Amino acid sequence: MLSKKLPRSGRHLLRRSFATVIKPPLSALGASARAKAEQLSADWKGTSATGENTKNFLGGEFVESKTQSWIDVVDPATQTLLTRVPETTSSEFEQAVAAASEAYTTWSRTSVLTRQRFALELQHLLRNNADAIANSIVLEQGKTLTDAHGDLLRGLQVAETTCNITSALLGDTIEVSKDMDTSTRRLPLGVCASIAPFNFPAMIPLWTIPMALTTGNTLIVKPSERDPGAAMIIAELCQRAGLPAGVLNVVHGTVPTVNAICDHPSIKAVSFVGGDRAGKHIYERGRKSGKRVQCNMGAKNHAVLMPDANMNHALNSLIGAAFGAAGQRCMAVSVAVLVGNSQSWLPELCERASKLSVNQGFEKGADLGPVISPAAKQRITSLIASAEEQGGKVVLDGRGKQVPGYPDGNWIGPTVVEATVDMRCYREEIFGPVLVVLKADTLDDALAIINSNPYGNGTAIFTQSGATARKFEREVEVGQVGINVPIPVPLPMFSWSGNKGSFLGDVPFYGRGGVDFYTQNKTTTALWRAEDAIGNKASVDMPTHH
Repeated sequence: MLSKKLPRSGRHLLRRSFATVIKPPLSALGASARAKAEQLSADWKGTSATGENTKNFLGGEFVESKTQSWIDVVDPATQTLLTRVPETTSSEFEQAVAAASEAYTTWSRTSVLTRQRFALELQHLLRNNADAIANSIVLEQGKTLTDAHGDLLRGLQVAETTCNITSALLGDTIEVSKDMDTSTRRLPLGVCASIAPFNFPAMIPLWTIPMALTTGNTLIVKPSERDPGAAMIIAELCQRAGLPAGVLNVVHGTVPTVNAICDHPSIKAVSFVGGDRAGKHIYERGRKSGKRVQCNMGAKNHAVLMPDANMNHALNSLIGAAFGAAGQRCMAVSVAVLVGNSQSWLPELCERASKLSVNQGFEKGADLGPVISPAAKQRITSLIASAEEQGGKVVLDGRGKQVPGYPDGNWIGPTVVEATVDMRCYREEIFGPVLVVLKADTLDDALAIINSNPYGNGTAIFTQSGATARKFEREVEVGQVGINVPIPVPLPMFSWSGNKGSFLGDVPFYGRGGVDFYTQNKTTTALWRAEDAIGNKASVDMPTHH
């Protein structure tokens, strides 16, 4: 079976609703959330938040799947059924590839100015429909409304950057010899695919959709089966922006769909963001079939607090980076390394974190919402418990969190754990609102801890010393470094630069890296001798050589 080919911890992709489970009625969402759910279902063709099925987007049409296998999408705050996602059938997947292949023959030859115009119109539509996308994210993923808007904004920035595609695709020309020129052009690859995670349902699809399409490719997107709504709204906005049928297609599903993407000979490149095991599986399987693959995977991001740091700024930054989005970010600060006298700040850190409001995402004043699923909650709480079992200390305990009005939510409050590097809670990515605190005597000790960790996504240091910051930035073996900045995600005029065990592939996401990933170079050398030009004046001189 296909499911056996994916490593065990990647099998969250297989969760589906074969069993009959009684879900709370739509009224359990509350009046405000219910009104938003009903509006989403009424306004958008491909998604639902009132219990109807999510559709595939094939050849420019939103199509009801004929599958027999469906996955429930529920509100993490109430477990209310919002929609059902199809396990796309093999024939439906082939239909998506065929549509993308046919569209590529014309889209790849479309003027770069036309593709730029699409990007300009798309970013405009994304801004105008930001509320709908954010509402979908709150309902399906559980983020607070403000954080959901931030999710969209970071993807929108990539779309805005691709409006400069006319400059990004410029080639080079040089006369290499008399009457001989060599020129390079950037050309698209063909049909590409993007596999998105649950934690950024708008941002990650927007890392790939505008970049792949403006460079002349066609694209098949597989959103997370846990929260597909944002991707479906974005697909419809692409259609409204004038994108021809078949240039973008959206399919759904779990392991069978992922494996079909990895194996199909017509798909030339795969972009993936998600967990380690699934990422390694996709990278190895995709590369075996000759595809270009980029995989952004797990992380264990450290923030170093030096004794000379501005304590107020450092603690507030750390709390926001550790507990925002309930810690479900690949760039979340999940480890604080307290150096020297900054170790005395731990009680104040816990005091401030304890005041964060845990609530449903539409509720006023909510700082963080629920985690994505009951299974995720169970895993997070087991990792907290493992710290106690291994001699660590839970100094702020968010287990057993109750939120009035939402008894069935996947709640975990901010949690702070004192630990050591040999403990399971440090070695594994928790992906929840849990901050592991380590202590170090010196900056060199802190650097040794970070550089020994297998991951290399992001890190930060808080200090008022330029010399300390420079030493840290130069010696730390992590791709994305913040100096008094807690989540140093580069803006899209740069490229993603996570490294070590956090990234597989040769070319990173968005920015110049994104253009490189979705294009291939063609070099042409041409000789046009001047004496062969039509209309040359005839010579009447006696020839002196042959």
